[in-house]
Amino acid sequence: MPIDALAWTPALDRPDLVAPATADALRRWADVEPAVATGVRVAAIDPDLADTAALTAAYGLALDASGNCVLVAGRRAGEERVAAAVVLASTRADVNAAIKRLLDVRKASFMPMDRAVEESGMEYGGITPVGLPAGWRVLVDARVRDAGDVVVGSGLRRSKLALPGDLLATMPGAEVVEDLAVTAP
Repeated sequence: MPIDALAWTPALDRPDLVAPATADALRRWADVEPAVATGVRVAAIDPDLADTAALTAAYGLALDASGNCVLVAGRRAGEERVAAAVVLASTRADVNAAIKRLLDVRKASFMPMDRAVEESGMEYGGITPVGLPAGWRVLVDARVRDAGDVVVGSGLRRSKLALPGDLLATMPGAEVVEDLAVTAP
């Protein structure tokens, strides 16, 4: 089923449905990319369905139309390096090879939930690449860019964003990476 199973409206018209940092980032992005005003949409959801598996099952969404944003960190020479990896839900972020290499760290790990929530200013299950702290890299798997419309977090558990993957790839600071993800088992 397409993402039309949800009632979408332009995200800039509903800042109450996105995290404050996400709303700020959307406004700044729209100033340089007019397509954001209509291309980034938001829909309210049941917060108990925020996790990808529950959301896709409840709304009949394809895993290839759902994106996951995971936060990863590693250290090199005492310096911590943080990145968000955006991958399709039908894949999984290649933390141990691709992301580790891109961050140039010996070991990369998923950020613990409490730290991810505190430092991103977003709710767990709603973390989105839009509005993350300055200095964090945003790595977008090329399959997300090529996927058409993709559903991602809004910064809140009670809503989701939908936007064209090629628009997400133009977000300030986004880096499109071939093979950032591997096929999920």
